[in-house]
Amino acid sequence: MYHRTSDWDECIRVLKILTEMFLPHLNLADLEEECFSKVLPKVDKVFSDLMEEIASQIGGLTSQNTELRALLRNALQMMVQVLETLSGCVRHVCSFEESLALDTIRSLPSCILKVLKNTFQYCKESETVYNGRLSLVVDLLQALFKEAYSLQKGLMELLDRISLDSSATEEDACDMVIVIHSLLDICSIISNLDITLHANTWKFIIKQSIKYQGLLEERLRHSDIVCRLCDDLLASFHSCMELAEQMKQSGAPESSQSVERKFFQKTAKMCRFFANTLVHYIKEFKPYLSKSCGRLHHLYLQMYSKFPPSVYAPVISDAHCNEINSVILVAMDPLITHLLPFRPFAEVVLAETQQFGPELVFPQCLLLVNIMDKLPSLPEEVLNLWFQGSQFHEETPRLPVFQALFLSFQQCSTERAVPILVPGVMMNGQAQSQVTLHQHACVHLSACIASLPPAYFPQLEHTLLTALLCPDAQTALLAADAWCFLVRYGTAELCQHHVTLVSHLIKSCPGDCYQLSQLTFLLRRMFVMMTPNHQIEFVEKFSSREPQNLCIWQHVPLREFALDVRKRVEDDIVKSAIPVCTSWLDGGCKLGQLEKVNTALSAVLSVFRDSGDAVEEAQLQAVSRLLAQLWMRMSVSQVLSQPAVQCTLRLLLLLSVILVQSMEPQVLPQALTCLSSLLPLKCPDDIVLAALDFLASLGEIFLPPEIQSQVLPKLASLFSALLTDGSWLLQHHTLEAFAHFVEATNHEEVIPQCLPSEEIKTKVVNFLSKNVPLEENREARLERLKLQSSVIERPRDRLESGAVEAAGDLQPCPKRARQQTSEEEQYETSLQAAESALKTLQTLMAQTPPPQWVAARLRELETQITRINAVQRTGA
Repeated sequence: MYHRTSDWDECIRVLKILTEMFLPHLNLADLEEECFSKVLPKVDKVFSDLMEEIASQIGGLTSQNTELRALLRNALQMMVQVLETLSGCVRHVCSFEESLALDTIRSLPSCILKVLKNTFQYCKESETVYNGRLSLVVDLLQALFKEAYSLQKGLMELLDRISLDSSATEEDACDMVIVIHSLLDICSIISNLDITLHANTWKFIIKQSIKYQGLLEERLRHSDIVCRLCDDLLASFHSCMELAEQMKQSGAPESSQSVERKFFQKTAKMCRFFANTLVHYIKEFKPYLSKSCGRLHHLYLQMYSKFPPSVYAPVISDAHCNEINSVILVAMDPLITHLLPFRPFAEVVLAETQQFGPELVFPQCLLLVNIMDKLPSLPEEVLNLWFQGSQFHEETPRLPVFQALFLSFQQCSTERAVPILVPGVMMNGQAQSQVTLHQHACVHLSACIASLPPAYFPQLEHTLLTALLCPDAQTALLAADAWCFLVRYGTAELCQHHVTLVSHLIKSCPGDCYQLSQLTFLLRRMFVMMTPNHQIEFVEKFSSREPQNLCIWQHVPLREFALDVRKRVEDDIVKSAIPVCTSWLDGGCKLGQLEKVNTALSAVLSVFRDSGDAVEEAQLQAVSRLLAQLWMRMSVSQVLSQPAVQCTLRLLLLLSVILVQSMEPQVLPQALTCLSSLLPLKCPDDIVLAALDFLASLGEIFLPPEIQSQVLPKLASLFSALLTDGSWLLQHHTLEAFAHFVEATNHEEVIPQCLPSEEIKTKVVNFLSKNVPLEENREARLERLKLQSSVIERPRDRLESGAVEAAGDLQPCPKRARQQTSEEEQYETSLQAAESALKTLQTLMAQTPPPQWVAARLRELETQITRINAVQRTGA
């Protein structure tokens, strides 16, 4: 009779009769064959037809169309009755006390799961489907969901009573896999409908997967299960963060009585459940999760990218931050622990090419630090996996963990610029402090180095050297910090070996480049840790008497030597350097030999910086005379076009700062004339900075009357120009230099001439008064730093890829224009000085009326120019 009916009401009436009156009289062994296999396919068909009919008619539903409304409500009521009937079937099967076998109810789970999936999907989409007419059927939709909820709960209880042993058939295994995968699909639907049902469904999935692990592990879709768990965990975490942010913005009370607080705690509890469930599943099925490692890695990064102190995290209270960390993120730590021995996970985390968005680079750095902390306690094969990197071509390429850490740290430019603060290490019972990312990475890296087996030192040293020579200064600083810890933690012989190694690298470095700066910075720091005996051996190995070693001695901290050794070394350096310079002057001042002069001047500068007033008078006079000769050789055109000459000028300025008290008076006008001609032509910033130091030092001396008229106008003109032009960084250095000059000078009359406008006067007064301009707020600063990071990284990337030539290539081009003779250079320098002086005079006359005697002096100059032209015509 049931198979012959096509009317829905009749179908459901018959179905009720079968389940209520016929089903109770069947034995458990007969249920499947006599009832379920015949009835349930029809039930599935009726339920699907009901949903299709509702979907086709719902467009015309209105409160005025009572007939259609009654029809749709009747259809929904019949759907509820179908679910009630299926629940009755489940209850009847559960009433049997004997053990249940899957083959006795094979058709029941599959039918129920199809109906449940359609029901939950319909409830989820109801608000969109009914489009404002939901109130007409809301009571029936609630009843439909409630009945589906009850039906699924009963089905999971029923399936939990079933036991599959080693004698289970292939069909039994396939049916159980279908049940688990069907519930997995339902999980994705009900995630936003009911938290409790969602959690219970996941509990059942994991429980059954582990219960029948030996039977099902090769059949389950492990990647889908892990992916869904990751998605649910991430969604719950984002909900927690959004709730915490909303409470922070609204100022809602954090008491446990508030509705917002209870909802937050419930969401956090759900999030912890997902994290623990994920860890449990990974622990049991790790060998089958090679394809899921990328998703797990990304999950970790996504969660930490939205949690303070990430610059991409929302602003939440400290209380919520601590609670989320202790309830949720703590549960993520075992996840990493379980995955560390898993090669696919290491290959994902240490991949050579990581395509991260800017918000994920900081979490990647934190992850690598966390991994380094865990490695010392793991077996050798795991250490090989993480410390050595890929060893053979057939392996998936992966970096050593040290190298990956430095690359990740290098990408955190915004986080370092803020700077963000992370929890530090607790020591001696003191409260945990907040430290910068640099300090965090350095402390944990040093701890890992301290426990590193000797077999991995070659990889460590290679990584430290690579990081030290990278174009990012802070990454190089981190490498230098770690290297210094290594030599301090190791033996004195290790320190000596590394100092020698770095010295050879410095000696072989081609010219002045950023790699040389970072090598010399490390040398100065490591040299302090050498024993006195090793320092003496260093002097013998790299004799300061030999000019070819001056490239090393210019960077050695001489104050670290014993007094007698230091005196001898300083004397040798000066005696070696001066002949190099005088030989160049006597040999025609060839540009190709200027690099040796620069090395010698740099070595002399190192001596005078470290010794100060302890330099012997004879050496002081010799260097002062040398400076006077070199200043005469400075050509503005060559400074602008030749890096080697730029370096020479910078060194002359720095030496002049130290020797300003003993310089010959006529050198000052020459130096200022050179700068007056050069600075308006946009010379390199390092020369401007050196020039500022030189100008500031002029405040410490009293100028002889015979050169005041030549020096003071130029000095005023230079300060005026530098205070007006330049970037904000150069302007700040200019203000510092001018403040130093003002505090020390005896020539107060020149100060007003340095301030050509009220704007500049105000700027200087604010600086001297330490008035801080209006500061930007946190949000604006973060956005600016995020935008700046891409601009800062572009030149660094070009340097790493080799697209930019080394800055230290000081050799002239093979085919260069004929160089000027020394006489031509003197003419050039004199004319430039005259032009600069006339420009300065013109500026002064435009600012203030000139004295009466100026007109007479100008006529004398005009007469002199006429005589010079006459001499030139006669000579021609």
